[in-house]
Amino acid sequence: MKVLVDACIWSLALRRGASKDHHLAKEFSELIKEVRVQIIGQVRQELLSGVKSQKQFNELKFYLSAFPDLLLETTDFEQAAAFFNINRKHGIQGSNTDFLICATAYRLNLEIFTCDKKFELFQKHIPIKLYSPRVHC
Repeated sequence: MKVLVDACIWSLALRRGASKDHHLAKEFSELIKEVRVQIIGQVRQELLSGVKSQKQFNELKFYLSAFPDLLLETTDFEQAAAFFNINRKHGIQGSNTDFLICATAYRLNLEIFTCDKKFELFQKHIPIKLYSPRVHC
């Protein structure tokens, strides 16, 4: 099964230094090898935003080019808004991108790979599936 990867996992895996030893970065690497990683344009934008130098921006842009964006539909945006409203009614806040990830994963029957604990709260009220890493510390 393909896995929609949140920006926090991409960021963890792309950091220089010790992150390569992190169990989530290892899992992400395994998913890449298995050709299971999926991305949406909004996550790509988050990753490229705030990069310190043009050289780093270009390198990251080139790296990410290996992962085509999932095509979003009008229904994804509508479902994201509905998911936002449902969670807000329960006092749970999230970003537009968070709920777009949820809506896209829901439509395409994908699991979401994230280390953002908010998604566990979302899951209590909307029908999303979170990916459980196989690799442990």
